[in-house]
Amino acid sequence: MLNLKLDDWQKEIINSEGNIALRSGRQVGKSTAISVLAGEYAVKNRSKCVMIIASVERQAFLLFEKVLAYIENTHRHMVKTGKNRPTKSKIQLRNGSVIYCLPTGLSGYGIRGFTIDLLIADEAAFIPDDVFSAVTPALAARKGGRIVLLSTPFGRQNYFARAFKDPSFKTFHISSEDCPRISQAFLDQERERMTKREYAQEYLGEFVDELMQFFPDNLIRECMKRKRPERIYKNEDYFLGVDLARMGDDESTFAIVKIQDKKLIQVEQQITRRTLLYQSTKHIIELNQLYDFQKIFIDDEGIGVGVYDHLLDEDTTKRKIVPINNSKRILDNDETQKVRLLKEHLYNNLLMLMETGQIELLDDPEIFQSLKSVQYDYTKDTRGRTHLKIFGTYTHIAESLIRCAWAIKYKSLNIWINSI
Repeated sequence: MLNLKLDDWQKEIINSEGNIALRSGRQVGKSTAISVLAGEYAVKNRSKCVMIIASVERQAFLLFEKVLAYIENTHRHMVKTGKNRPTKSKIQLRNGSVIYCLPTGLSGYGIRGFTIDLLIADEAAFIPDDVFSAVTPALAARKGGRIVLLSTPFGRQNYFARAFKDPSFKTFHISSEDCPRISQAFLDQERERMTKREYAQEYLGEFVDELMQFFPDNLIRECMKRKRPERIYKNEDYFLGVDLARMGDDESTFAIVKIQDKKLIQVEQQITRRTLLYQSTKHIIELNQLYDFQKIFIDDEGIGVGVYDHLLDEDTTKRKIVPINNSKRILDNDETQKVRLLKEHLYNNLLMLMETGQIELLDDPEIFQSLKSVQYDYTKDTRGRTHLKIFGTYTHIAESLIRCAWAIKYKSLNIWINSI
Protein backbone atom coordinates (compact mmCIF):
# COMPACT_ATOMS: atom_id res chain seq x y z
CA MET A 1 0.00 0.00 0.00
CA LEU A 2 2.97 2.29 -0.68
CA ASN A 3 3.54 2.73 3.05
CA LEU A 4 0.19 4.44 3.55
CA LYS A 5 -0.15 5.43 7.19
CA LEU A 6 -3.68 4.34 7.92
CA ASP A 7 -5.59 4.88 11.14
CA ASP A 8 -6.92 1.83 12.94
CA TRP A 9 -10.51 2.63 11.92
CA GLN A 10 -9.43 2.92 8.28
CA LYS A 11 -7.81 -0.51 8.44
CA GLU A 12 -10.96 -1.94 10.03
CA ILE A 13 -13.13 -0.55 7.24
CA ILE A 14 -10.81 -1.87 4.53
CA ASN A 15 -10.87 -5.34 6.06
CA SER A 16 -14.62 -5.39 6.76
CA GLU A 17 -17.08 -7.48 4.81
CA GLY A 18 -20.75 -6.92 4.06
CA ASN A 19 -22.53 -3.57 3.96
CA ILE A 20 -20.84 -0.53 5.50
CA ALA A 21 -22.16 2.90 6.52
CA LEU A 22 -19.56 5.48 7.50
CA ARG A 23 -20.47 8.90 8.88
CA SER A 24 -17.75 11.31 9.82
CA GLY A 25 -16.64 14.88 10.21
CA ARG A 26 -14.74 16.64 7.49
CA GLN A 27 -11.24 15.71 6.36
CA VAL A 28 -10.83 12.58 8.47
CA GLY A 29 -9.66 10.41 5.55
CA LYS A 30 -12.84 8.50 4.72
CA SER A 31 -12.32 8.72 0.95
CA THR A 32 -8.76 7.40 1.36
CA ALA A 33 -10.04 4.35 3.22
CA ILE A 34 -12.80 3.69 0.69
CA SER A 35 -10.47 4.13 -2.29
CA VAL A 36 -8.21 1.41 -0.86
CA LEU A 37 -11.23 -0.81 -0.17
CA ALA A 38 -12.54 -0.39 -3.73
CA GLY A 39 -9.13 -0.87 -5.34
CA GLU A 40 -8.25 -3.99 -3.36
CA TYR A 41 -11.70 -5.50 -3.96
CA ALA A 42 -11.49 -5.00 -7.72
CA VAL A 43 -7.91 -6.26 -7.99
CA LYS A 44 -8.34 -9.36 -5.83
CA ASN A 45 -11.69 -10.53 -7.24
CA ARG A 46 -12.21 -11.59 -10.83
CA SER A 47 -14.98 -10.28 -13.09
CA LYS A 48 -16.54 -7.96 -10.53
CA CYS A 49 -18.47 -4.76 -11.15
CA VAL A 50 -17.74 -1.85 -8.80
CA MET A 51 -19.98 1.20 -9.12
CA ILE A 52 -19.06 4.55 -7.55
CA ILE A 53 -21.96 6.98 -7.40
CA ALA A 54 -22.66 10.44 -6.02
CA SER A 55 -25.45 12.89 -6.52
CA VAL A 56 -23.44 15.00 -8.97
CA GLU A 57 -20.64 14.27 -11.40
CA ARG A 58 -18.01 16.34 -9.60
CA GLN A 59 -18.36 14.43 -6.33
CA ALA A 60 -18.37 11.01 -8.00
CA PHE A 61 -15.19 11.81 -9.95
CA LEU A 62 -13.27 12.89 -6.84
CA LEU A 63 -13.50 9.43 -5.29
CA PHE A 64 -13.10 7.68 -8.65
CA GLU A 65 -9.83 9.54 -9.26
CA LYS A 66 -8.53 8.41 -5.86
CA VAL A 67 -9.38 4.79 -6.65
CA LEU A 68 -7.59 5.02 -9.99
CA ALA A 69 -4.54 6.66 -8.38
CA TYR A 70 -4.39 3.94 -5.74
CA ILE A 71 -4.57 1.08 -8.29
CA GLU A 72 -2.01 2.69 -10.60
CA ASN A 73 0.39 3.19 -7.69
CA THR A 74 0.02 -0.28 -6.23
CA HIS A 75 -1.20 -2.60 -9.01
CA ARG A 76 -0.32 -0.81 -12.24
CA HIS A 77 0.11 -4.09 -14.11
CA MET A 78 -3.59 -4.83 -13.53
CA VAL A 79 -4.83 -1.75 -15.41
CA LYS A 80 -5.67 -2.29 -19.07
CA THR A 81 -4.02 0.02 -21.58
CA GLY A 82 -4.49 0.98 -25.22
CA LYS A 83 -8.09 1.28 -26.35
CA ASN A 84 -9.19 -0.13 -22.97
CA ARG A 85 -7.23 2.39 -20.90
CA PRO A 86 -9.03 4.22 -18.07
CA THR A 87 -11.51 6.94 -18.99
CA LYS A 88 -13.28 9.54 -16.87
CA SER A 89 -15.93 7.01 -15.92
CA LYS A 90 -14.48 3.51 -16.38
CA ILE A 91 -11.45 1.49 -15.25
CA GLN A 92 -10.94 -1.95 -16.79
CA LEU A 93 -8.65 -4.45 -15.10
CA ARG A 94 -6.91 -7.48 -16.58
CA ASN A 95 -8.81 -9.85 -14.29
CA GLY A 96 -12.10 -8.82 -15.87
CA SER A 97 -13.22 -6.51 -13.10
CA VAL A 98 -14.55 -3.07 -14.02
CA ILE A 99 -14.95 0.08 -11.93
CA TYR A 100 -17.56 2.60 -13.08
CA CYS A 101 -18.16 6.15 -11.94
CA LEU A 102 -21.53 7.76 -12.57
CA PRO A 103 -23.56 10.66 -11.16
CA THR A 104 -27.03 9.58 -10.03
CA GLY A 105 -29.00 12.69 -10.89
CA LEU A 106 -32.36 12.92 -9.12
CA SER A 107 -33.79 9.54 -10.12
CA GLY A 108 -30.89 7.17 -10.80
CA TYR A 109 -32.14 6.59 -14.34
CA GLY A 110 -28.64 6.64 -15.82
CA ILE A 111 -27.40 3.78 -13.61
CA ARG A 112 -30.25 1.35 -14.22
CA GLY A 113 -29.38 -1.82 -16.10
CA PHE A 114 -26.07 -2.57 -14.39
CA THR A 115 -25.44 -5.72 -12.35
CA ILE A 116 -23.31 -4.55 -9.43
CA ASP A 117 -21.11 -6.43 -6.97
CA LEU A 118 -19.93 -3.45 -4.93
CA LEU A 119 -21.88 -0.20 -4.80
CA ILE A 120 -20.08 2.79 -3.24
CA ALA A 121 -22.14 5.93 -2.60
CA ASP A 122 -20.12 9.06 -1.77
CA GLU A 123 -21.87 11.86 0.16
CA ALA A 124 -24.73 9.40 0.41
CA ALA A 125 -26.81 11.70 2.61
CA PHE A 126 -27.35 13.94 -0.42
CA ILE A 127 -28.48 11.17 -2.78
CA PRO A 128 -32.29 11.07 -3.13
CA ASP A 129 -34.09 7.96 -1.87
CA ASP A 130 -35.45 7.38 -5.39
CA VAL A 131 -31.90 6.67 -6.53
CA PHE A 132 -31.38 3.88 -4.01
CA SER A 133 -34.75 2.42 -4.98
CA ALA A 134 -33.49 2.32 -8.56
CA VAL A 135 -29.98 0.99 -7.95
CA THR A 136 -30.17 -1.46 -5.05
CA PRO A 137 -32.04 -4.08 -7.14
CA ALA A 138 -28.87 -4.25 -9.26
CA LEU A 139 -27.18 -5.93 -6.29
CA ALA A 140 -29.85 -8.59 -5.91
CA ALA A 141 -28.60 -10.69 -8.82
CA ARG A 142 -25.12 -11.00 -7.29
CA LYS A 143 -24.39 -13.32 -4.42
CA GLY A 144 -22.64 -11.31 -1.75
CA GLY A 145 -23.39 -7.92 -3.32
CA ARG A 146 -22.24 -5.09 -1.04
CA ILE A 147 -23.20 -1.49 -0.34
CA VAL A 148 -20.74 1.03 1.08
CA LEU A 149 -22.12 4.41 2.13
CA LEU A 150 -19.95 7.31 3.22
CA SER A 151 -21.00 10.84 4.06
CA THR A 152 -21.14 13.68 6.50
CA PRO A 153 -24.64 13.63 8.03
CA PHE A 154 -27.46 15.70 6.56
CA GLY A 155 -30.64 15.19 8.56
CA ARG A 156 -32.31 11.92 9.49
CA GLN A 157 -34.84 11.55 6.68
CA ASN A 158 -32.75 9.73 4.07
CA TYR A 159 -31.43 6.30 3.14
CA PHE A 160 -28.01 7.04 4.62
CA ALA A 161 -29.39 7.93 8.05
CA ARG A 162 -31.69 4.89 8.10
CA ALA A 163 -28.71 2.62 7.41
CA PHE A 164 -27.48 3.32 10.95
CA LYS A 165 -30.56 1.56 12.28
CA ASP A 166 -30.36 -1.27 9.76
CA PRO A 167 -28.74 -4.43 11.23
CA SER A 168 -27.49 -5.45 7.78
CA PHE A 169 -25.00 -2.54 7.88
CA LYS A 170 -21.82 -2.38 9.90
CA THR A 171 -21.65 1.24 10.98
CA PHE A 172 -18.72 3.56 11.72
CA HIS A 173 -18.72 7.03 13.27
CA ILE A 174 -15.51 9.06 13.09
CA SER A 175 -15.23 12.60 14.50
CA SER A 176 -12.80 15.16 13.11
CA GLU A 177 -11.64 15.63 16.68
CA ASP A 178 -10.40 12.04 16.65
CA CYS A 179 -8.25 12.58 13.56
CA PRO A 180 -4.57 13.22 14.38
CA ARG A 181 -4.05 15.03 11.05
CA ILE A 182 -6.44 17.87 11.98
CA SER A 183 -4.97 20.46 14.32
CA GLN A 184 -6.78 21.44 17.49
CA ALA A 185 -6.16 25.10 16.66
CA PHE A 186 -8.08 24.72 13.40
CA LEU A 187 -10.97 22.95 15.13
CA ASP A 188 -11.10 25.63 17.82
CA GLN A 189 -11.30 28.27 15.10
CA GLU A 190 -14.12 26.42 13.34
CA ARG A 191 -16.01 25.91 16.60
CA GLU A 192 -15.84 29.64 17.21
CA ARG A 193 -17.07 30.43 13.68
CA MET A 194 -19.94 27.94 13.61
CA THR A 195 -23.05 27.39 15.65
CA LYS A 196 -22.96 24.44 18.04
CA ARG A 197 -25.31 22.41 15.87
CA GLU A 198 -23.44 23.24 12.68
CA TYR A 199 -20.14 22.17 14.23
CA ALA A 200 -21.71 18.97 15.57
CA GLN A 201 -22.86 18.02 12.08
CA GLU A 202 -19.84 19.09 10.05
CA TYR A 203 -16.97 18.11 12.35
CA LEU A 204 -18.37 15.72 14.94
CA GLY A 205 -20.33 13.80 12.32
CA GLU A 206 -23.49 13.78 14.39
CA PHE A 207 -27.08 13.61 13.17
CA VAL A 208 -28.62 16.92 14.18
CA ASP A 209 -32.39 17.34 14.15
CA GLU A 210 -32.51 21.06 14.85
CA LEU A 211 -30.68 22.15 11.68
CA MET A 212 -33.15 23.05 8.97
CA GLN A 213 -32.98 22.93 5.20
CA PHE A 214 -33.50 26.42 3.75
CA PHE A 215 -34.92 25.40 0.36
CA PRO A 216 -37.33 22.40 0.61
CA ASP A 217 -36.80 19.60 -1.91
CA ASN A 218 -40.29 19.93 -3.37
CA LEU A 219 -39.88 23.68 -3.90
CA ILE A 220 -36.54 23.20 -5.69
CA ARG A 221 -38.04 20.56 -7.98
CA GLU A 222 -41.06 22.77 -8.76
CA CYS A 223 -38.73 25.58 -9.86
CA MET A 224 -36.43 23.41 -12.00
CA LYS A 225 -38.47 23.72 -15.18
CA ARG A 226 -36.05 24.93 -17.81
CA LYS A 227 -33.75 23.30 -20.34
CA ARG A 228 -30.70 25.15 -21.58
CA PRO A 229 -31.63 27.13 -24.70
CA GLU A 230 -29.93 26.06 -27.90
CA ARG A 231 -28.88 29.61 -28.75
CA ILE A 232 -28.40 33.03 -27.21
CA TYR A 233 -31.10 35.46 -28.28
CA LYS A 234 -30.19 39.08 -28.82
CA ASN A 235 -32.21 41.95 -27.36
CA GLU A 236 -32.88 40.02 -24.16
CA ASP A 237 -32.13 41.43 -20.70
CA TYR A 238 -29.50 39.09 -19.27
CA PHE A 239 -27.96 39.22 -15.79
CA LEU A 240 -24.92 37.40 -14.39
CA GLY A 241 -24.35 36.27 -10.81
CA VAL A 242 -20.79 35.24 -9.89
CA ASP A 243 -19.43 33.30 -6.92
CA LEU A 244 -15.65 33.09 -7.04
CA ALA A 245 -13.71 30.25 -5.48
CA ARG A 246 -12.60 31.05 -1.96
CA MET A 247 -9.42 29.98 -0.24
CA GLY A 248 -9.39 26.18 -0.06
CA ASP A 249 -12.02 25.78 -2.78
CA ASP A 250 -11.41 25.25 -6.47
CA GLU A 251 -14.74 26.02 -8.12
CA SER A 252 -16.16 29.32 -9.34
CA THR A 253 -19.77 29.46 -10.50
CA PHE A 254 -21.63 31.67 -12.95
CA ALA A 255 -25.44 31.86 -13.05
CA ILE A 256 -27.18 33.63 -15.91
CA VAL A 257 -30.83 34.70 -15.94
CA LYS A 258 -32.98 36.77 -18.24
CA ILE A 259 -36.14 38.78 -17.75
CA GLN A 260 -39.19 37.29 -19.42
CA ASP A 261 -42.83 38.11 -18.60
CA LYS A 262 -41.70 39.79 -15.36
CA LYS A 263 -40.00 36.58 -14.27
CA LEU A 264 -36.39 35.55 -13.95
CA ILE A 265 -35.62 32.66 -16.29
CA GLN A 266 -32.32 30.87 -15.82
CA VAL A 267 -30.57 30.13 -19.10
CA GLU A 268 -27.13 28.94 -17.99
CA GLN A 269 -25.12 27.68 -15.01
CA GLN A 270 -21.39 27.23 -15.43
CA ILE A 271 -18.67 25.94 -13.14
CA THR A 272 -14.96 26.50 -13.66
CA ARG A 273 -12.43 24.51 -11.70
CA ARG A 274 -8.93 25.37 -10.56
CA THR A 275 -8.94 28.73 -12.34
CA LEU A 276 -6.72 31.67 -11.50
CA LEU A 277 -8.16 35.13 -10.92
CA TYR A 278 -7.14 36.46 -14.33
CA GLN A 279 -8.84 33.44 -15.93
CA SER A 280 -12.07 34.19 -14.03
CA THR A 281 -11.87 37.81 -15.18
CA LYS A 282 -11.37 36.70 -18.78
CA HIS A 283 -14.28 34.27 -18.51
CA ILE A 284 -16.64 37.00 -17.29
CA ILE A 285 -15.56 39.33 -20.11
CA GLU A 286 -16.14 36.56 -22.65
CA LEU A 287 -19.58 35.82 -21.21
CA ASN A 288 -20.42 39.51 -21.43
CA GLN A 289 -19.46 39.51 -25.11
CA LEU A 290 -21.95 36.72 -25.69
CA TYR A 291 -24.83 37.92 -23.52
CA ASP A 292 -24.30 41.70 -23.27
CA PHE A 293 -25.40 41.69 -19.62
CA GLN A 294 -27.49 44.44 -18.12
CA LYS A 295 -25.78 43.90 -14.77
CA ILE A 296 -23.03 41.68 -13.38
CA PHE A 297 -23.39 40.92 -9.66
CA ILE A 298 -20.14 39.91 -7.99
CA ASP A 299 -18.55 39.74 -4.56
CA ASP A 300 -15.98 42.53 -4.23
CA GLU A 301 -14.40 41.38 -0.99
CA GLY A 302 -11.72 38.82 -0.20
CA ILE A 303 -10.49 36.93 -3.20
CA GLY A 304 -13.14 38.58 -5.41
CA VAL A 305 -11.68 42.06 -5.12
CA GLY A 306 -9.01 41.32 -7.71
CA VAL A 307 -11.55 40.27 -10.31
CA TYR A 308 -13.82 43.17 -9.40
CA ASP A 309 -11.03 45.72 -9.83
CA HIS A 310 -10.03 44.30 -13.23
CA LEU A 311 -13.64 44.41 -14.45
CA LEU A 312 -13.88 48.06 -13.37
CA ASP A 313 -10.91 48.81 -15.62
CA GLU A 314 -12.53 47.05 -18.58
CA ASP A 315 -14.60 49.38 -20.80
CA THR A 316 -17.17 46.71 -21.66
CA THR A 317 -17.95 45.80 -18.05
CA LYS A 318 -17.16 48.79 -15.82
CA ARG A 319 -20.70 50.23 -15.99
CA LYS A 320 -22.34 46.86 -15.44
CA ILE A 321 -20.59 45.68 -12.29
CA VAL A 322 -22.67 45.65 -9.10
CA PRO A 323 -20.70 44.68 -5.98
CA ILE A 324 -22.74 42.35 -3.78
CA ASN A 325 -21.22 40.70 -0.77
CA ASN A 326 -22.73 39.54 2.47
CA SER A 327 -22.44 42.84 4.30
CA LYS A 328 -22.37 45.41 1.52
CA ARG A 329 -24.16 48.74 1.64
CA ILE A 330 -25.96 49.25 -1.67
CA LEU A 331 -28.49 51.70 -3.07
CA ASP A 332 -32.05 51.26 -1.88
CA ASN A 333 -35.02 51.05 -4.27
CA ASP A 334 -35.11 54.85 -4.70
CA GLU A 335 -31.40 54.80 -5.49
CA THR A 336 -30.86 57.71 -3.10
CA GLN A 337 -29.21 56.14 -0.08
CA LYS A 338 -27.30 53.07 0.90
CA VAL A 339 -28.74 50.26 2.99
CA ARG A 340 -27.08 47.24 4.51
CA LEU A 341 -27.47 44.04 2.52
CA LEU A 342 -26.97 40.86 4.52
CA LYS A 343 -26.57 37.27 3.43
CA GLU A 344 -30.05 36.40 4.70
CA HIS A 345 -31.52 39.17 2.52
CA LEU A 346 -30.02 37.58 -0.58
CA TYR A 347 -31.21 34.11 0.35
CA ASN A 348 -34.66 35.28 1.44
CA ASN A 349 -35.05 37.10 -1.86
CA LEU A 350 -34.35 33.92 -3.84
CA LEU A 351 -36.63 31.89 -1.57
CA MET A 352 -39.44 34.39 -2.05
CA LEU A 353 -39.02 34.30 -5.84
CA MET A 354 -39.18 30.51 -5.78
CA GLU A 355 -42.23 30.42 -3.53
CA THR A 356 -44.13 32.95 -5.66
CA GLY A 357 -43.20 31.40 -9.01
CA GLN A 358 -41.16 34.40 -10.13
CA ILE A 359 -38.05 32.42 -11.00
CA GLU A 360 -37.59 29.29 -13.11
CA LEU A 361 -34.34 27.36 -12.80
CA LEU A 362 -32.51 24.95 -15.06
CA ASP A 363 -33.27 21.27 -14.60
CA ASP A 364 -29.79 20.40 -13.37
CA PRO A 365 -28.83 17.96 -10.57
CA GLU A 366 -25.95 20.18 -9.46
CA ILE A 367 -28.33 23.09 -8.90
CA PHE A 368 -30.61 20.78 -6.91
CA GLN A 369 -27.79 19.55 -4.67
CA SER A 370 -26.43 23.03 -4.07
CA LEU A 371 -29.80 24.49 -3.05
CA LYS A 372 -30.58 21.38 -1.01
CA SER A 373 -27.31 21.73 0.90
CA VAL A 374 -28.22 25.19 2.21
CA GLN A 375 -29.14 25.00 5.88
CA TYR A 376 -29.95 27.52 8.56
CA ASP A 377 -29.69 27.85 12.31
CA TYR A 378 -30.28 30.57 14.87
CA THR A 379 -27.59 32.13 17.03
CA LYS A 380 -27.55 34.71 19.81
CA ASP A 381 -25.09 37.55 20.12
CA THR A 382 -23.66 38.95 23.36
CA ARG A 383 -26.78 41.09 23.81
CA GLY A 384 -29.03 38.08 23.57
CA ARG A 385 -30.39 39.04 20.15
CA THR A 386 -31.28 36.19 17.80
CA HIS A 387 -29.73 36.06 14.35
CA LEU A 388 -30.30 33.79 11.37
CA LYS A 389 -27.22 31.99 10.09
CA ILE A 390 -27.19 30.40 6.65
CA PHE A 391 -24.50 27.90 5.63
CA GLY A 392 -23.84 24.71 3.71
CA THR A 393 -21.15 22.45 2.27
CA TYR A 394 -21.95 22.82 -1.44
CA THR A 395 -23.41 26.32 -1.71
CA HIS A 396 -21.26 27.86 -4.44
CA ILE A 397 -23.99 27.43 -7.08
CA ALA A 398 -26.58 28.78 -4.66
CA GLU A 399 -24.31 31.78 -4.01
CA SER A 400 -24.22 32.65 -7.71
CA LEU A 401 -28.00 32.24 -7.92
CA ILE A 402 -28.75 34.55 -5.00
CA ARG A 403 -26.65 37.24 -6.68
CA CYS A 404 -28.19 37.06 -10.13
CA ALA A 405 -31.66 36.82 -8.52
CA TRP A 406 -31.04 40.31 -7.12
CA ALA A 407 -31.85 41.55 -10.65
CA ILE A 408 -35.50 41.45 -9.57
CA LYS A 409 -34.78 44.42 -7.30
CA TYR A 410 -33.88 46.89 -9.99
CA LYS A 411 -36.39 49.73 -10.38
CA SER A 412 -35.59 50.16 -14.06
CA LEU A 413 -37.09 46.72 -14.70
CA ASN A 414 -40.43 47.89 -13.36
CA ILE A 415 -40.78 44.72 -11.27
CA TRP A 416 -39.53 46.07 -7.96
CA ILE A 417 -40.47 44.10 -4.87
CA ASN A 418 -40.51 46.45 -1.90
CA SER A 419 -39.99 43.95 0.90
CA ILE A 420 -37.19 41.47 1.23
